[in-house]
Amino acid sequence: MISILSKIFIENKNITDENKKRNIFGTLCGVMGIILNIILFGIKYFAGFVSGSIAVTADAFNNLSDAGSSVITLAGIRMASKKPDRNHPFGHGRMEYLSGLAVSVIIILVGVELFRSSIDKIRNPSPVDTSLVAIVILVISIAVKGYMFFYNRSVGKKINSAGMKATALDCIGDAIATFVVLISTIISHFTQIQIDGWCGLLVSAFIVVAGIRSVKETVNPLLGMPPEKEFLEEIEAIAMSYEKIVGIHDLIVHDYGPGRIVVSLHAEVNGKEDIFELHDMIDNAEKKLADELGCVAVIHMDPVETDNEVTNEIKAKIIEAVSEFDKNITIHDFRVVPGTSHTNVIFDAVVPYEIKKTDMEIGNEISDFISGKFTHYNAVVNIDRPFV
Repeated sequence: MISILSKIFIENKNITDENKKRNIFGTLCGVMGIILNIILFGIKYFAGFVSGSIAVTADAFNNLSDAGSSVITLAGIRMASKKPDRNHPFGHGRMEYLSGLAVSVIIILVGVELFRSSIDKIRNPSPVDTSLVAIVILVISIAVKGYMFFYNRSVGKKINSAGMKATALDCIGDAIATFVVLISTIISHFTQIQIDGWCGLLVSAFIVVAGIRSVKETVNPLLGMPPEKEFLEEIEAIAMSYEKIVGIHDLIVHDYGPGRIVVSLHAEVNGKEDIFELHDMIDNAEKKLADELGCVAVIHMDPVETDNEVTNEIKAKIIEAVSEFDKNITIHDFRVVPGTSHTNVIFDAVVPYEIKKTDMEIGNEISDFISGKFTHYNAVVNIDRPFV
């Protein structure tokens, strides 16, 4: 259904703007989710009312909350598509993360309410009607939720929507929850054993766990998380494709929501080259990054000595010494300042977060280690932490 509608509203309209396509895809899925969840609520509430099953009735209200979640997801996608303005110069893309967080919270609340209802059912058990109608409705619900999971997951990946990914997780959780209800209904039919409340308890636990996982997945982008390795490799490959860029460091990726990424990095260039030619090359590299990766790129130019044999020899020694100190530490921005009694070697050291010491402690330790190996070198170390 989504494929057919997307062909009607996207492919047949020759829409080339990616943000507009994204908006239409999100709207189609959101509207479809609202309609299907309301239909499921109606038929499952009827089945729960007729059968007296607390698990089926709770599952029905779960679908009603899902309809509300679809409304939130739809609103998030629409708000995220708004253009940048004076108060939000980087756009509104993170609204999708907020809508995904709201959906996740709703999932948890539904699970908690189902837990309470299941406890009441365990304390006060009552017979459950296991008619064929109720069973058929549950089977249909599982099929519909399975379908909703696949199209939300597929489109969520296609347009990189946190809200739709959360909705997909909710859908598969609902399908499993309804399957548990179906099993309990069948067991009650053949054995007359009332496990409705216990199954509701199991379903509530599954829903709460799924909600917590979804919260984590939507909160992480808001707090800031490292980009995917493949994306970093693409950035490095594009930057290093320019012959006069001899190295890059201090790579930072700022994520302001899907399609709104800002990349900044330092590019090392030969300080003896023509500054205007280098500047033109950096401009071209920024444009290529923007065109191929769909981001805003800012490159800071770092002039370095590439043909000074003495500096290169000292740098090689320091790199080897730092690697001996800790193989996970790398250095950049290396400079040599000769003196009469000693030589200052000045550099930045990128220290992993796994090393829990303070920047001052680790800087002093590296400096002491180098001075111990080379008595005539005084290391001036600035500590960096990796942004990626």
